[in-house]
Amino acid sequence: MIKNISNLGDTALYCDFGDEVNKDINSQVIKYFRSLKGRNIEGIINLTPSYNKLIVSFDLNKINFKGIKKLIENENVNEINENFVKKIEIPICCEDTFALDIKRLESKLFLKREKIYESFFEKEYFCYMTGFIAGMPFLGDLEKNLRLNRLDTPRVKVPKGSVGLTEQFANIYTYESPGGWNIIGNTPLKIFDSSKEKSPNLINPGDTIKFKKISLEEYGNFNE
Repeated sequence: MIKNISNLGDTALYCDFGDEVNKDINSQVIKYFRSLKGRNIEGIINLTPSYNKLIVSFDLNKINFKGIKKLIENENVNEINENFVKKIEIPICCEDTFALDIKRLESKLFLKREKIYESFFEKEYFCYMTGFIAGMPFLGDLEKNLRLNRLDTPRVKVPKGSVGLTEQFANIYTYESPGGWNIIGNTPLKIFDSSKEKSPNLINPGDTIKFKKISLEEYGNFNE
């Protein structure tokens, strides 16, 4: 549950759910996010969920901090409606041309690549949040034997579709972007589509993800 609600400047507030990063706390964040978003409250401009916080931006001409704080405190939050939670399969090609950091992972984790991929593909992942670049999903939780820090020197360009690992999370780069995650493969799927105004994200907070390994030929033929 919410531990504290505080001002964040003149036109925003944040709900603090605690300091830990885990699925239980994040599920509470998502419940409030979905509930408030579904009500379409006048004056609320934007809702931004993170691992353990929820930022609420508002129009000061229509509502103020005290008004929103009271609404949130009185919000009747139900369980996440399963109709809004998706289970999505994401294909990945892990050939060397895409697995930019697999040798680094082998060295740092003291694991053969076969074991790295075995652990990675056996797991089902939970989307905690999206951000950094549009639609990029942060997916937890990696098995402990796969957890590693970011690259010492981030890349200037990480290819679009790259699947990376850092600490307890996996992510997918929705655009070519600078980044320091450990890249293990690439998906041909379009994870973010700006032409879909109402639902540009393929993956949203609360969704469950399962990765599937595909060949280079399958990757090349995917969108044909």
